[in-house]
Amino acid sequence: MSLQAPEFFAELCLPFHDSTVVGNTYFAAPVPGAPLRLRIDFTRTIHADTYGGLRLAVVHPEHGETDAVALSFLDHGTFHRRDEATNTRPNTKHHGTFDTYHRPGRPPWEGAVTTGLHEAIEQYTAVWFPGAWTASTPSRAAGRSAHTSLAMPVTRSGARAR
Repeated sequence: MSLQAPEFFAELCLPFHDSTVVGNTYFAAPVPGAPLRLRIDFTRTIHADTYGGLRLAVVHPEHGETDAVALSFLDHGTFHRRDEATNTRPNTKHHGTFDTYHRPGRPPWEGAVTTGLHEAIEQYTAVWFPGAWTASTPSRAAGRSAHTSLAMPVTRSGARAR
């Protein structure tokens, strides 16, 4: 059965105008004219036809994959509400995942809350594609401030000073 990937990626509300979905994969050129591309795939689990997250990859046309990161649905709360409502136990096949079998007329990822994924994708792409999130696209993380972390000084031998 179909994953209904175009609808899933549309629900993520990604701001990239130069993008398309081919099969179950999302492709985008976040910065017009730049060689780097973004590819987003669904990640499989050990269970057949079951998906546990998204894999984001930065791809260069001549050099191939430059970087990649996996974003699990569980870590980003994508199916937290659904799992609570259906009493899906942790460490079961359906906890924090979805599979290709679903009710007719409904997407297989029914009940997904994509806010956490959207924010993680925004953070990741901001590193590789500065300026790709346009000012007209409001950030879901707006109003949050970055916290500065102080590093411990390093001695000449490379060991950390105490």
